Amino acid sequence: MEQDDDDVGEGGNDDEEDEEEGQDKYEQNGFIVDDVEEEEEEEKAVMKKGLSTFNVNSAYPCKLANLVNFFLRRVWLLNLVLLIATEMNPQLCIVLVCASATLLILYRTTNDQYQHTKEHDNVSATVGYLPHGLAESKSDMELKPLWLSKDHIMKESDQNHHNLLAMTVGIKQKLTVDAIVRKFLADNFTVILFHYDGNVNDWHDLCWSNAVIHIAADSQTKWWFAKRFLHPDVISVYDYIFLWDEDLGVDNFNPGRYLKVIKSERLEISQPALDPNLSEIHHRITARRKKSRIHRRVYDRRSGECSSASTGPPCTGWVEGMAPVFSRSAWRCVWHLIQNDLIHGWGMDMKLGYCAQGDRTKKVGVVDSEFVVHQGVQTLGGSSTHKYAFLMDSTLQARHQTGAFDARTEIRRQSRSELYLFQERWNHAAREDKDWVDPFQALDRRNKDH
Repeated sequence: MEQDDDDVGEGGNDDEEDEEEGQDKYEQNGFIVDDVEEEEEEEKAVMKKGLSTFNVNSAYPCKLANLVNFFLRRVWLLNLVLLIATEMNPQLCIVLVCASATLLILYRTTNDQYQHTKEHDNVSATVGYLPHGLAESKSDMELKPLWLSKDHIMKESDQNHHNLLAMTVGIKQKLTVDAIVRKFLADNFTVILFHYDGNVNDWHDLCWSNAVIHIAADSQTKWWFAKRFLHPDVISVYDYIFLWDEDLGVDNFNPGRYLKVIKSERLEISQPALDPNLSEIHHRITARRKKSRIHRRVYDRRSGECSSASTGPPCTGWVEGMAPVFSRSAWRCVWHLIQNDLIHGWGMDMKLGYCAQGDRTKKVGVVDSEFVVHQGVQTLGGSSTHKYAFLMDSTLQARHQTGAFDARTEIRRQSRSELYLFQERWNHAAREDKDWVDPFQALDRRNKDH
């Protein structure tokens, strides 16, 4: 945020400067009020822009706080209205009092959020002894040449990468990955490949290999890579982040059309639907509906577990982990949700709705018009695991040597263990944070009452 310049201009005598400074600012009822002309301009700007959008980001608390402040600065007018209302209609007076109290609470809440954001920005802009304005807190994943040429400058001006595809890949799925990457590059995506088998060299025969970023770490999961290489500040230039597995068929998927759908539907978290005839489907909500553009919930008439009254996963507000798509704001929250040591991500899908920037029954959805095939290929725990037997504990090493060790079984056992641990951490954090209120519990109670 830019700071207002309160410095008095050069020239003029001392008395005029003191008078200008005295008129420039004065404190009234805990608010700093600027001079009349600046105040009126600011209020007009707030009234023009403050109501135009409802985006949950760092700018929103500032706009809303200024808007509420605009009304609170007219307290004298409100008091006059209350005085007249008391004489004419006592009930109207009560309504106005409640409205005033609501405005005051709303102002304090949004102003606190704005001040917290402002403090964070000031801290990030002041690093060590660097001069103000030099510190660069954000980055991107765009490849840069060692020197600039005229052709590169013209090419860079034509390309404006707004979205990111990040995938964990292995060489065995080379053909499938090739088909995916070609489609996303055609729609001007930035692409990052996380190589869980450590094999990067065998990808260089593909024409696009030098146009994407390769990061290799043996036997690591998608969530391990994402936590370490997709920090929100590093990828903040991208509007949407596709965090996909490698075993997805994309014959019926177009990234550009998909983006148009989720933007028009205002989905913060989404995934393409799965072809029910060709895919390995674990949850019915992910299955494609032929006559639908998108769907946000699933109905289970037999068991009655999922109905129109359901407000949470896996009935609504839920996507699966193999092909999630996040908005920039949602990803900032999801990145913090990922636990650094819980690399399999089990249980996290049930909490993604808390990052949906609003009502998860509306902000989370499955896109039917652009769908994929989930091949269900088991990759982690394959032959490469045997190379790293020395990393196992003594019990697993003994089982590995006797031939009783099965990598896939051990991975599922570890995943379940991480699921329980994640749930325990969530419950513990919810208990310890006295200021935290579950936004969806109130919604559940309201629906039950009706």
